[in-house]
Amino acid sequence: MMNEANRRDETRVQVIKSSGLSKQVEAPGGTLTILQGVDLEVKAGDAVSILGTSGAGKSTLLGLLAGLDTATSGEVSLFGRDLGALDEDGRAAIRAGRVGFVFQSFHLIAGMTAEENVALPLALAGQRNEHPGALDLLGSVGLAERAGHYPNQLSGGEQQRVAIARAFAGSPDLLFADEPTGNLDADTGRHVVDVLFRLRDEHGTALVLVTHDPALAARCDRRYRLADGRLEEMA
Repeated sequence: MMNEANRRDETRVQVIKSSGLSKQVEAPGGTLTILQGVDLEVKAGDAVSILGTSGAGKSTLLGLLAGLDTATSGEVSLFGRDLGALDEDGRAAIRAGRVGFVFQSFHLIAGMTAEENVALPLALAGQRNEHPGALDLLGSVGLAERAGHYPNQLSGGEQQRVAIARAFAGSPDLLFADEPTGNLDADTGRHVVDVLFRLRDEHGTALVLVTHDPALAARCDRRYRLADGRLEEMA
């Protein structure tokens, strides 16, 4: 007999599904296989971590799942759309307003204040009153008083919190996080991760997080390990 947890799981919308996903590139010594036969399913509200060492292909996999890169073989769908059947503009249109990103290197725009960086996705989505929303998001990450500061006036931890606030602008359905604490010291990293998971819970956003840190990976509902190009679920 199906229990209540299984019933809830069946009703959740599929956000990502990959089947037999592989990626090869040509190298001086011949063909290099980065990923092979990766199968993964993420549903609405899931928090999934992909653990692996540096060079294991984690960022490559994230790029394929997000439609930032194309696979050599296999299929990946995002919100039910086959990414392999779309060009770059088509893939970008699927992500628009529904997908957020947090990168290791922050990727803030140097010539914009913290408030303007957070407001940018809202402005691109056509929201006329984007700045009050940006200020609210900065407040949620504890940086309301730094709204007028530029990235070079912020610490690494503050820059990453701005990046997290920007990622949650528009309440995305899905967030990709690529080594979000990789450029931070341990204490700052823990604080940033607390902010990330709190906002994720508040917004009900599905999360795909790639990391080399087992403690960070353990905070997710499901954990996978990527090694030798293959993805395996961890107990």
